[in-house]
Amino acid sequence: MSVKDTKMNPNQNDAEEDEDNDVVTRAIGSFGKWQLQMTFLLSLFNIPCTFHIYSPTFLANQRKTWCARPEEFQNISVDDWITYTQPNKDNDGHCWIYDLTGINSLENITPNLPLVACKNWEFEGGGTTIIEDFSLVCNRRFLNNISEMMFLAGVAIGGLVCGFLSDKFGRKKTLMFSVCGQTALGILIAFSPWFELYCILRALLGFISVSVVFSGFVLSIELVSGRWRTISGLAYFFPLSLGYAITAGIAWLLRDWRHFQLAISVPGILFMGLYWIIPKSPRWLLAMGKTDEVIPILQRAAKINGRTVPDNLEKLMMDDNKGGEEPKVSVWDLFKTREMTKTTILLSIIWFVVYLIYYGITLNMQNIGGDIYINSVVSGLVEIPAIALSIGILLKMGRRYPFGGTIFFAGIISVCIIPIKMFIPDLQWPVTALAMIGKFLISSSNAVMPVFTAELYPTTMRNLGVGASNVSAGIALMLVPFVYETEVLHVSVPLIILGVFGVVGGVSVLFLRETGNKPLKDTL
Repeated sequence: MSVKDTKMNPNQNDAEEDEDNDVVTRAIGSFGKWQLQMTFLLSLFNIPCTFHIYSPTFLANQRKTWCARPEEFQNISVDDWITYTQPNKDNDGHCWIYDLTGINSLENITPNLPLVACKNWEFEGGGTTIIEDFSLVCNRRFLNNISEMMFLAGVAIGGLVCGFLSDKFGRKKTLMFSVCGQTALGILIAFSPWFELYCILRALLGFISVSVVFSGFVLSIELVSGRWRTISGLAYFFPLSLGYAITAGIAWLLRDWRHFQLAISVPGILFMGLYWIIPKSPRWLLAMGKTDEVIPILQRAAKINGRTVPDNLEKLMMDDNKGGEEPKVSVWDLFKTREMTKTTILLSIIWFVVYLIYYGITLNMQNIGGDIYINSVVSGLVEIPAIALSIGILLKMGRRYPFGGTIFFAGIISVCIIPIKMFIPDLQWPVTALAMIGKFLISSSNAVMPVFTAELYPTTMRNLGVGASNVSAGIALMLVPFVYETEVLHVSVPLIILGVFGVVGGVSVLFLRETGNKPLKDTL
């Protein structure tokens, strides 16, 4: 579709017409072939990021575990071995075994034998996981959650730091530097000989991966204007669903966690070649006063879009530059005005809630029941219609009510699962069906949220605003591994947590201002 085909309808609101008067839009149009190409390429950066955030589902896949059989008992079946030697049948039954010193036959084992702690284990199925390689069982079991917390802590800190760097040094530089770092760290993790090094590298990977996602996202919406912000911003997240499905497929084929880790990391090398294709953000360059770098970008884009740039383009840019000096931006600008303070606080609450529910479902597929590989693929595929429907709804209904509604009802769906798990625990399909409906709703929220957030902040601090919101999201992510641990209190507790937060998050959205079909602000 060319930009000539996207001329503004005279019936569209004045806000959209005002935005079409900005110098970038006048030069290259609201949307055209060039923006389509760039949005598509930028969206692909989500795939390796999805690989790394979803990989623990398979890197640390929980499998049936038992104390390892010594050489003299290798001919004994696993079921008989567990029955005779490991009397505790709870989740930690594989942590203790009868003292078999001097015993060479199962018939000689009696309940009077003392128990000793297991030192070696065997695992069901082929391949290896980090649980097996690093012995994350029994008294070291909690370290599995710690390792994931390290990654998610990196996400929380990285969202803020990389957001600041992106606003300071530009979207493209931050994006490409982060892709290089992400690829290198992912490959190093596959060769990690120690658990401590694995945790450190995962923390750094989380720090850098969040920058890839948000730098690419902000760049994609700054290349378009008007209603195309909504379409481009949401379309940017389409590859997420593909990423989940591909991750499950790779994990199914490669059951050794090191081979799997290499397979999801090496493709990042391909993205480095996009350095010579992906442009800098024209709007960011103008906001920074770097007008000399904007002209060749706009000329190339206009040529691909079949447009002619205005003869007085340089003058228009000078007029649009509002002073020509690079503005000074700091974290304190997030609280500089009363309206900005309210926006920052509310968005922190909302990002916390959405991430808690979204990843509470996504990263806990093994707790839902059923086949983890099939669940992962289905979970990813439901995001495609969720995002597609969100585009149409947001164009017609704005941001607040659809966004708030999907969060609210995702929480309600979580609560609806409780009576089934309590009273009909053996009936799996209704639980899986409701979980997928909840995933559908919260996937829409997860796609809309960055678009809405970016629209609420001005260009000079847009990436900083998105990154700051991600701090609370990172805290939620760190709590996700422990949400389902609360099942020890009662089977309903994890779902009650998701339900209550869903209601709080949905209501919080209603206190934000509407941004649908309104021009982006450039400065505070």
